[in-house]
Amino acid sequence: MEQAFLLYYSAQLSSSATRLQYSAGKNTIFAAMGQKKLQRFAEIETFPNVLIYPEGMPGNWHTFFKNNHPLTLELACGKGDYTLGLARRYPEKNFLGVDLKGNRIWRGAKTAMEEPLPNAGFLRTQIDKLANYFAPGEISEIWITFPDPFLRNSKQKKRLTHPKFLQLYQPLLAKDGTINLKTDSPELYIFTKEVIEAAGCILIEDIPDIYAMTEVPPLLQIRTFYEGMHLEDGRTIRYLKFRLPEAPLDWREIKLPSHAEATEGDD
Repeated sequence: MEQAFLLYYSAQLSSSATRLQYSAGKNTIFAAMGQKKLQRFAEIETFPNVLIYPEGMPGNWHTFFKNNHPLTLELACGKGDYTLGLARRYPEKNFLGVDLKGNRIWRGAKTAMEEPLPNAGFLRTQIDKLANYFAPGEISEIWITFPDPFLRNSKQKKRLTHPKFLQLYQPLLAKDGTINLKTDSPELYIFTKEVIEAAGCILIEDIPDIYAMTEVPPLLQIRTFYEGMHLEDGRTIRYLKFRLPEAPLDWREIKLPSHAEATEGDD
């Protein structure tokens, strides 16, 4: 009996030691990841192609890019895959990735410096603060690539194609400025089409399955990190391109279908 107890007690000690080692190892990994993020946050503050909550930028982006070329934004850009891809294809245009997460911006900014891509830059800020950084008509085009679809109705006002955001973009876009959405979310795709119709926008292009096309347009051949993952999972990639109406938008007056009312959700 005593021997059995000793064997059991020994096994418990061994198991506890293993758990402690695992926990310690996991904490070490998390600590290393935290240190890496902090290091990247510090680095991007020194990058010449990154601005962090800058002041005095409306109407002055030509000083940042050192030219007067048209300016395109990629919103919620993450690692800036589309910003970089567009900058490679169109050296005669300027591209700016916008995101709040500096750790992700670091990767895109680093690549832009290494290649180099002088027409690619990054802005760290919240998207709902865009009006603080751009003058009316200063943006020629907006790309929204694989954003969080915020599937819960209570969160739908966070969708980057919600009428509330379209109202934000409207004065900042040039007269013929366009908005592009590329998504794997059928819900966001359908919602955006409803918004386009309800807000009186002009639908320019609607592709329900990009990779079912015989020939994928060059602009849509650019793949983000997340797009690659979605394709591996067999998900359908959808695309919409549209222009906002000339009349000023009031998002509270835009009536969507009852299941997607524009005024629903948290403020």
